[in-house]
Amino acid sequence: MTDTADDLEVAFRDKTDQYEALLAEALEVATVAADLPDQQADAAEQCLEMAESYLRDGRHFRETDNLPDALAAFSYGHGWLDAGARVGVLDVPSEGHLFTQ
Repeated sequence: MTDTADDLEVAFRDKTDQYEALLAEALEVATVAADLPDQQADAAEQCLEMAESYLRDGRHFRETDNLPDALAAFSYGHGWLDAGARVGVLDVPSEGHLFTQ
């Protein structure tokens, strides 16, 4: 591999690690919003379950050295949490780097 290719691979690995850490940290702080009707609480639980599934999938892909799919899985997982927060079924921190405002 050339130096440029090596640099790109290192950068891709770093980005994948960064997104995995971001999703794992976000899952630790995201919670089902209080006092939701049953249907909305179920939707919130599904958002959390999907994010957890994508975290597991991403870790599997990374273990098999499939970095593109790992990065995609980590990104999709975080998207589920962001969506749940935006529609108001998940409570997330309003400050910090974990969620869009």
